Amino acid sequence: MEISAVSLTLVLLVGVALLFDIINGMHDAANSIATVVSTRVLKPHYAVAWAAFFNFAAYFLFPTHVADTIGKGIISPDLMDNAVIMGALAGAIGWNLITWWGGIPSSSSHALVGGIVGAGVTKAGFGAIVWSGLSKTLYAIVLSPVTGFILGIVLIVLVSWLFLRSNPAFADALFRKLQLVSAALYSLGHGSNDAQKTAGIIAVLLYSNGVYSEFTIPAWVVFSCYAAMGLGTMLGGWRIVHTMGSKITRLTPMQGACAETGGAITLFGASYLGVPVSTTHTITSAIVGVGAARRASAVRWNVAKGIVWAWIITIPCSALLAALCYWIVSHIV
Repeated sequence: MEISAVSLTLVLLVGVALLFDIINGMHDAANSIATVVSTRVLKPHYAVAWAAFFNFAAYFLFPTHVADTIGKGIISPDLMDNAVIMGALAGAIGWNLITWWGGIPSSSSHALVGGIVGAGVTKAGFGAIVWSGLSKTLYAIVLSPVTGFILGIVLIVLVSWLFLRSNPAFADALFRKLQLVSAALYSLGHGSNDAQKTAGIIAVLLYSNGVYSEFTIPAWVVFSCYAAMGLGTMLGGWRIVHTMGSKITRLTPMQGACAETGGAITLFGASYLGVPVSTTHTITSAIVGVGAARRASAVRWNVAKGIVWAWIITIPCSALLAALCYWIVSHIV
């Protein structure tokens, strides 16, 4: 009976983790498709299918460095029991749903990190934190948007210079095709970073329940997380698409392609280094960069300011939610 109860709890928690991945895909679908939809290169239902396919294709192309960081680089894996993991996931899912309902492009990644920290610290105090891994994530809060912003500016300036004497109709037609490529690249980067975060959670869950004697990331876990991410992207996140695609700045196909390419380069580098960055921060900053390169007034800075505030409060808010959820679960179970 005891083995059956443990197995049931484990299956339930794996299901909750995959639910987070689906919501993550739905919440962050805007990251992959907002620019390609706003420039009318693809209709929304085609755009989500395009993004979902390349989210899943990342499974075949990237190692699991980010999953390692999430699974054992934020909180010591020996402290990650079922209550901590449930609290972390509940806090992250709760914050994602709040920001999704408000159409706020906050970071699912930082919601998950905040959830892990909040539940882990509530259980064992600040000594539970693996500061080397958490510091990488905190540095990335600053570095990933700065990198996306700079790459967005550099790419749009370079491309504008290269096509200075081109026929406008020719350039527009060319970048409508190239934006399909840039959207695919960004979706690959999105999958390579975001899907692995949940894989790390499930891996440490299996380890803490004794399924594996040491921390490891099985292929079936990674496959399931990429599939869940793709499904979530298929469901779309239209409220956030509107914010990302039109409220910050109006984009041309050339600008959209540059923003997506700059974001993709940032994500590829972060995934290779095992740094769990925010795909939302990255693409938003790249969009602001290409808009500001045209002229500062092209960016709706009041909207961008609101998004930045959402970034700042995501980790503490999700941590508080997770701490509350952990306290409830630990007293019930």
